[in-house]
Amino acid sequence: MVSHRQGNAQRISALDERAEALHLKRDMGIADARAMHPCIDIVEADPEADRRLLEGLADWCDRYTPLVALDGVDGLFLDVTGCTHLFGGERAMLDDILSRFFHQGFDVRAGLAPTPGAAWAAARFCGDRIVGSGEEEALLAPLPLAALRIAPETRASLESVGLRTAGAVMAAPRAPLARRFGASLLLRLDQALGHLDEAISPRLPVAPLSVERHLAEPVTLTEDIERLVGLLATTLKTDLERRGEGARSLALLLFRVDGAVSRIALGTSRPMRDPRLIQKLFHERLAALEQDIDAGYGFDLVRLSVLAAAAFDMAQADLTGEVADDGADIALFADRIRARLGEGAVLRPVAVESHLPERAVANIPFTEAPRRTTPPRTPGKVQAPKTIFPPERPIRLFRAPEPIEVPATEMPEGPPRNFRWRRALYRVTRAEGPERIAAEWWREAPGDPAASTRDYFRIEDADGRRYWLYRQGLYGGSQAAPRWFMHGVFA
Repeated sequence: MVSHRQGNAQRISALDERAEALHLKRDMGIADARAMHPCIDIVEADPEADRRLLEGLADWCDRYTPLVALDGVDGLFLDVTGCTHLFGGERAMLDDILSRFFHQGFDVRAGLAPTPGAAWAAARFCGDRIVGSGEEEALLAPLPLAALRIAPETRASLESVGLRTAGAVMAAPRAPLARRFGASLLLRLDQALGHLDEAISPRLPVAPLSVERHLAEPVTLTEDIERLVGLLATTLKTDLERRGEGARSLALLLFRVDGAVSRIALGTSRPMRDPRLIQKLFHERLAALEQDIDAGYGFDLVRLSVLAAAAFDMAQADLTGEVADDGADIALFADRIRARLGEGAVLRPVAVESHLPERAVANIPFTEAPRRTTPPRTPGKVQAPKTIFPPERPIRLFRAPEPIEVPATEMPEGPPRNFRWRRALYRVTRAEGPERIAAEWWREAPGDPAASTRDYFRIEDADGRRYWLYRQGLYGGSQAAPRWFMHGVFA
């Protein structure tokens, strides 16, 4: 048995058939149960583990329909509208679900009906039953009030006036019921009978495009999975071409024979529909996850889904058959690296509006960076070259400027002749500057070092190494003496 704490008492929350045969019931106190049968085994409930198990079963039920929703802590809703014919009809589909759950070690009850309310009642109070269209009232009439999914206090109030079955509620006048017991009672009744629609919110977004392959013989090898990915991507390409789109996010679902589901997702920096390229990306992803994917007795269903798509722009070739390089090779390389090492493995620097060099560039994920576009050329017009060049910047910029020591005898406004950095003394032979960079006074708090003016110098030492130094602050006045920092090194 499984126990849980309710108020100040420990009570039974779940029990098996052997415990029921001992005349034990749910919500019975643990003390009373042990008094009746001292040798019973009781374990503490673990709601988080139960939630993970229910979500795993929901993932497995995705093989029947993508519209799977959680029902409380012990149930699932499956919207199988338009899916039953794929499994040989309603009875064949229901038998397949029950059989597979039984072989996985679960004792489940299922019901199939035109409305979620009727299906819920059929599963919990009738067991294995299929309710046809228009049979909802006949199903609910003899069932207790709990079959209507109403609150316990409402159910107790109805029983206190002699209404103990759903049929008795349906036969009673509606207006007095609404006044005395609230509109929620009639809402649940109308939803179960099909008079009002009840939507099922799936726990996962439904993919706009999916292709799958049922396998007579389960596969266990990674090579076989990659081959199936190529076949499914070829089928998917036709649908993407018809829609004029390419995939931006893909998911590979591997359904194991014993019920476990492996979900492998990846993104692309550009819309993609070439099966060969999709297969390459999943090759990298499967290689990275090889130790985490347990094939067990094999996968008997493989599904490839497009989670997100975008317009696919066809590249126009010139008369020689050449296509302008728009960075497609770099994008594919980045996608393969990200598929193997993760989304944060490849970053792209993007310019940011900031005066301070350490803030002028932000590294963002490759897929989120804006694509670089080449300005169109005007036929017959020669563009004059620009003659203004920006100041030279070092190849390597430190994450944070490092302080250096400059002798106090140096010229106030000029570059240093000597400086000490990382306990080493450097003698300056050449220098350029200063390049003054104003502070971002509107962003910084008063007294913040970043709010001071900087004078940058390009320095070369006696060994030919070049550095980027700056002096923070100005001489004179009531300000503190300026300080020197090393900000980067040139190649």
